[in-house]
Amino acid sequence: MNEKIGVVLLNLGGPDSLEAVEPFLYNLFVDPDIINFPGSFLFREWLAKLISSKRHPRIQEQYKQIGGKSPLKAHTLEQADLLEKKLNEKIPAKVYVAMRYWHPFTEEALDEIEIDGIKKVILLPLYPQYSKATTASSVKEWEKQLKLRGGLPKLETKLVEHYYDFPPYIDAFVERINQGLEKFPAEKRDSVHILFSAHGTPMKLVREGDPYSGQICETVTAVMQRGGWKQTYHLCFQSKVGPQKWLTPSTPKTIEELAARAVKNMLVVPIAFASDHLETLFEVGIEFRHLAKERGVEQFEVTLGLNDSDKFIGALAELVLNKAESFETKTASASN
Repeated sequence: MNEKIGVVLLNLGGPDSLEAVEPFLYNLFVDPDIINFPGSFLFREWLAKLISSKRHPRIQEQYKQIGGKSPLKAHTLEQADLLEKKLNEKIPAKVYVAMRYWHPFTEEALDEIEIDGIKKVILLPLYPQYSKATTASSVKEWEKQLKLRGGLPKLETKLVEHYYDFPPYIDAFVERINQGLEKFPAEKRDSVHILFSAHGTPMKLVREGDPYSGQICETVTAVMQRGGWKQTYHLCFQSKVGPQKWLTPSTPKTIEELAARAVKNMLVVPIAFASDHLETLFEVGIEFRHLAKERGVEQFEVTLGLNDSDKFIGALAELVLNKAESFETKTASASN
């Protein structure tokens, strides 16, 4: 393939300063894929403003404890750079970043694509599992921004919908877990409980057929099989917001229950995340660690995010190359 392909990494984004926390939260809660109940369209903007104004002081304090901003932008830009270098070993490619709720926004990525004259684009979500609240929301925003500029004539777009069970992606997690287990003394490793902690979703989404929860279960099963560990493991969910029922069991409750059973060694694996950010560094690394220590857990470790993992970047490259073949197939068919 001689024509340069554009690859767009889709991600949620995060505030790049303490001042950005409130507008970031507003952008999050004004998204109809995040707040959606009968009649919500009538006052969604008002509700988003209310929630963000009330929550941002507490969230700012959390960001202060992990460096004063989200590291998600830096991780995603680094992933884009590493992926671009790896792809260019095989095909001409340019990688862009489109964040859903903070800079660089989708329209910023499209500006660059238009300037560069890219005609073929592969959307690659940094959400391995598909959900209406993540992948679908980012794709809707892409389509909305594309429509606003007349569709960028001749721009052909393909989506990598999910890769929750893609073996190279699974291998990246196996490597991180092995690294995490090495933090425990050899004689204690067999007694370590592995806690896979995934971002929760409201049960409403599950009842509507959202595949995320089922795909998370399949990811965990694939990781455990691939790793071949004998340790006891658990799948739990974090980051609940609001009064409605969310996926269970919750990560804090699981920690408390295991501690009550005299479990002394825990390794938490943030399984639904492609990079470290507030939910891994603060929620798991600080809040849940404090809870575990309070309840008598002697060693509590958290695996490093996939971040700049060479195995993860390699998995992303394979996904792009596989999808790029469909461009070639279509071109070949058209010329026959």
